[in-house]
Amino acid sequence: MYDVVCFGEAMVRFSCFNFERLEQANALRITVGGSELNSAVGLARLGLQSAWVSKLTTNPLGRFITTNAKAHGVDCQHVVWTRDHRIGLYFLEAGANPRASQVIYDRKGSAIASITPGDVNWEEVLSGAKVFHVSGITPALSASCRDTTAAAIAAARRLGCQVSFDLNFRARLWSADEARACLSALLPQVNVLISTSDDLEVVFGFKGDEGEVAGQAKDAFGNDIVAITIRKAPTVLHGYWSSLALADRIYTGRVTELELVDRVGSGDAYTAGFLYGYLTGGVQKAVDFGDAISVLKHSFPGDFAYVTLEEVESLTRAVPTKIQR
Repeated sequence: MYDVVCFGEAMVRFSCFNFERLEQANALRITVGGSELNSAVGLARLGLQSAWVSKLTTNPLGRFITTNAKAHGVDCQHVVWTRDHRIGLYFLEAGANPRASQVIYDRKGSAIASITPGDVNWEEVLSGAKVFHVSGITPALSASCRDTTAAAIAAARRLGCQVSFDLNFRARLWSADEARACLSALLPQVNVLISTSDDLEVVFGFKGDEGEVAGQAKDAFGNDIVAITIRKAPTVLHGYWSSLALADRIYTGRVTELELVDRVGSGDAYTAGFLYGYLTGGVQKAVDFGDAISVLKHSFPGDFAYVTLEEVESLTRAVPTKIQR
């Protein structure tokens, strides 16, 4: 039985070195990334039993993804394999003021876009699981992904498994109108909603400060918890991180100053920390652990949160600045 089951796409990531632009690069770093898999990795590294469900092409790139996931302790036995389609790719150019970092996707026609509700035995996968997690990226990939996401959420609710949903709006995948039409039906079935205030404003028109936006979302969808991540980035390489969660009241953490080595995957790390804290200690612990793992994730390259439970726990108490010997 799993603590958390995550469902979504993973891609092979190619990153430029030394702030190069893609067109000038003659070497690229190859890693793996994808919102729900990033969260599954973070959960496994914190000590929970996590599984990741997806659809991959049977080729070296597909095996590269699962090899990396399994190395962190993520259960991949429910991945659906196909000889058709392809593995999605994405490329990252790290920016520096005044040039923002940029992601270039090459994911159209990837295997997961062909997944159907019948490809996965959700009753088996979710039996005994505590939380099912998915993001708004997954239903944005195709009509069949929307149907499969809806089927998975319905199965989770039948089985008494809580549903976690990261809004994760991607304008390059679907329009705000398309997202609103789909998510308006899904979000009332969600227990834990995680988002930014910007995404909630773009998709649903909610406005105000972060606490007010959380309240509007909670009123609209009836979620048990609405968590809002708060990012301030005065420059490309310098920023501040904090969050809040609205449940029976508003829970807040501290504001942490960041040097932004790589912000990709930091929201997914927050989800991992939040769900870990929620399952092991409640909403305040969820906010504290979500913040701690996310700010650590900003400090090294790659999508995955290469952290230990001990350093995340330590960071919930204080931010170290001296060299660790």
